Amino acid sequence: MREQLHDRGQEQDRERGGLLRIGLAEVYNPSMVPTLSLGDRLVVRYGAAVRAGDVVVLRHPFRQDLLIVKRAVERRDGGWWVMGDNPYVENDSREFGVVPDDLVVARAWLRLRPRPAAGAGQRSPAGMLSWALSAVRPVRPLRSGRSLPGWRGALSERSASRRLRAR
Repeated sequence: MREQLHDRGQEQDRERGGLLRIGLAEVYNPSMVPTLSLGDRLVVRYGAAVRAGDVVVLRHPFRQDLLIVKRAVERRDGGWWVMGDNPYVENDSREFGVVPDDLVVARAWLRLRPRPAAGAGQRSPAGMLSWALSAVRPVRPLRSGRSLPGWRGALSERSASRRLRAR
């Protein structure tokens, strides 16, 4: 399953050297669940400094016309090691390796949840209020000492699997 991030053209303004330093993007893949869901929109900051734990938008190393969203896990020689928060989707550095700095486009700043579709049980005033109160949230970075369940487990399972196949 391919991950896509729809960028609404704001990157062109950034590349032209314009004053616009923020943009809007939409998530089309479950690789960042539970942090981000399908249909979530991200307010991103172009050119923002990236630190380990930040959610970033980057060009896919093998298909640079495709923008993807991942978490910058750690700095490595030559760039960033990035992973999705969902350990079962491997469209990340486990598949394509270290991502060079020049492919990191932006850092996610806010998550905007889409309004529920009609008939989704959210038409009551209480349901709409609940949505409104949770629709805009900052995208929090993971800092040292905090980790997502499954990151290390998924890595160790995969490493064990490779060791078994190598024998």
